[in-house]
Amino acid sequence: MIYKTKGTCSTQIELDLDPDHTIRSVAFTGGCNGNLKGICRLVTGRKAEEVIGLLEGTTCGFKKTSCPDQLARALKLAITNG
Repeated sequence: MIYKTKGTCSTQIELDLDPDHTIRSVAFTGGCNGNLKGICRLVTGRKAEEVIGLLEGTTCGFKKTSCPDQLARALKLAITNG
C-alpha cells in the first residue's frame, strides 16, 4: 500500500501487512531519514493495532500531525481496506 502523507516533511509511506495485520515492511519517502528508518525498524514485525495505539496523535512541533501519526493513519486505512 502507498499512503500519501499530509502535513509532514515526508511525502508518502509504503507499507506491507500480513493478513493478520503484522507489519512486514514500512518505508517513508522524505522526512528525517535516520528517525524514520528507526521507526520502520521498531514497528516491523509488530501488529498494526499495537503500533496505531502507540503512535496515533503524535505531533511534530506546532503541527497537528507527524510522520508517526501519519503512519498510524496509514495503518488504520490498510486494516479497513483489507
